[in-house]
Amino acid sequence: MADDFDLDVAPEHDIDDSAVDALGYDELVGRISQLPPELRAPLGGILLERRSYSDVSQELGIRQPELVRAVQRGRALIARRIAADE
Repeated sequence: MADDFDLDVAPEHDIDDSAVDALGYDELVGRISQLPPELRAPLGGILLERRSYSDVSQELGIRQPELVRAVQRGRALIARRIAADE
């Protein structure tokens, strides 16, 4: 039970997602809107609304480690698409 809120979740893939941090708000909105539906709300809450993981996980009804993995997957997908566009 103590690990229910453990945010120390290792990334699933070794992806340099620093390009995501360089996106402007409007471009980030566009990139998130292209993600699979199950990743949009997690990324929207964390990256766009800048809410806490605790707040977003409670709203979505998922555990924080699941939210962390969704955000990592979404960031990785966006980073891959940015790299493909270059």
